[in-house]
Amino acid sequence: MKEVNISEVWKKKYPERVVVAASWDEKNNRPNFIPLGWFMQTSFSPPLVAISVGVTRYSHTLLHKEKEFVVFFPNKKMGKEVYYWGTHSGKDVDKLKESAVETEQAKHVKPPLIKNAPINLECKVVDTLRTGDHTIFVGKILAAYIEEEEEVILNFGEYKFGGIKEQEILFTP
Repeated sequence: MKEVNISEVWKKKYPERVVVAASWDEKNNRPNFIPLGWFMQTSFSPPLVAISVGVTRYSHTLLHKEKEFVVFFPNKKMGKEVYYWGTHSGKDVDKLKESAVETEQAKHVKPPLIKNAPINLECKVVDTLRTGDHTIFVGKILAAYIEEEEEVILNFGEYKFGGIKEQEILFTP
């Protein structure tokens, strides 16, 4: 075994699914989207998931304030949107207006569900943990939705903005 720089270790964990967290921007009355590489299930009962968001991100501010989110797995047709959402700040642009995705109202939270996403999870923040330059937001799943025919985007580990760059977005077969 050889000792390596920690950045070399992270390259070995790919591929992984890309997820997007939709938060709510009350000030501008609109959703905001952030692609994330750090997502996990943390409990069956109660059903909990965790997302990790950089403390400098606009979504971080929104999640702390509104304490709810929708996490969804984008389908393979959403690659351009995922790239756009990851390279533009919701402070400056209306990410929904600038994308081709369709939404529908969630039952329990303000951020919308994304039509044709393979998975949508409505979540209420129940805990947070500051971990260096990120905060882990633990969300209790209030409702879950699937689209069985949709294929997900995979991140193969090229770190440019949270894990992907436009020409390297790859998909499940």
